[in-house]
Amino acid sequence: MHSLKMHSAKRLLPCAVPVENDVDVIEAILSRNAQGKLIAPAPGPEVLNRAFACALRAPDHQVLRPWRYLVVEGEALEKLGAIFVAASLTAEPHLDEARVEKLKKMTRRAPMIVVALTVHKEDPKVPLEEQVLSSGAGIQNFILALHAEGFTSMWRSGPLTQNADVKKALGLAANESISGFVYVGTAGSEAKKITHLPVSSFVTAWKG
Repeated sequence: MHSLKMHSAKRLLPCAVPVENDVDVIEAILSRNAQGKLIAPAPGPEVLNRAFACALRAPDHQVLRPWRYLVVEGEALEKLGAIFVAASLTAEPHLDEARVEKLKKMTRRAPMIVVALTVHKEDPKVPLEEQVLSSGAGIQNFILALHAEGFTSMWRSGPLTQNADVKKALGLAANESISGFVYVGTAGSEAKKITHLPVSSFVTAWKG
């Protein structure tokens, strides 16, 4: 199994300071769209700091801070791809060549991948499910902030987030889990048209 040494976002990108900009938050939410084809450039340290500052503003009952992030770019992307292949072959030794090649290419889909982690903590008032929700809210804040800065992302999950060998290679503690792999970069093609859902199909007034 390959090992991959990475710094947490907190250590890699210090002194994240929120700044004002002219982006309307409602417009950012309604116009954001995931995109699978991402190219360079990835966001630089200043933009990334602001995006992580937004992630750290997620709702956080009891101030547990149940999240952290790993930033993967450059040569580390190839190392992460090798980890994906090795872990998948351990789980399924008879994987066909096409599947192995697909795994190798997964980390080449973007110039940067952010591994979002949930750090589960024991607290009588905050069940683990709520901590996972907090982690997800942080990811949403992060990708919205990147969108507001002109970058694009794709939040991916799947079996690799649950793979024990992947977790070990990434250096996760026993109380940590992977909430997703957020692929980050610049849009490499025109985004798909957004379909806005009718609110009335999902919202009902409850009157007891």
